[in-house]
Amino acid sequence: MKESYITFFRRFWIVLIIGFILYNCFFPETFSRESIAMQIEACGAYGLIVFFLCHIIRGFVMLPSTALIFAGVYLFPNDLFLVLLLSVIGIVISSMIVYYFSDKLGFAKIFDKNTKTTNLVKEKLSGKYGPLFIIFWAFFPLVPTDLICYTAGAMKINPIVFALSIFIGELILCSIYVYGSAYFI
Repeated sequence: MKESYITFFRRFWIVLIIGFILYNCFFPETFSRESIAMQIEACGAYGLIVFFLCHIIRGFVMLPSTALIFAGVYLFPNDLFLVLLLSVIGIVISSMIVYYFSDKLGFAKIFDKNTKTTNLVKEKLSGKYGPLFIIFWAFFPLVPTDLICYTAGAMKINPIVFALSIFIGELILCSIYVYGSAYFI
């Protein structure tokens, strides 16, 4: 009985992720900086709370945090440090949730196979320079951070090392986004 719930949850989450990715491909304006800012602004005094919760929830569906960060800078130009703090903490919480649920989605089975690719990934993440690899992955804006979260969770990388690595990488990237975009806005 418990296994059927896990199977249902796994399938539901995968469908949800695929659905949001497809929706984002066909209707990218929905998740643009302007659209997100308008939705958060509609929340009035609760805008910062909604902004923070959006950072936590977005990891469930693999939506990039970039537009959300730019929306935060646009909406709260006098609170840039708070935008940075909420963004980084929200991303780390979201990353840890994805990390812990990745095994429930069956990602660990992928790394049970001894293929050249899986062995390379295992070596990179579990090796001496694993934390640096995670930091650079989180910092590099062209790859989804959620992907490394699923992978690290499936491989059972030390959660503290993983969280600190994500924090450092995202802090650097989000600082550039927040203070760099504030300069232009």
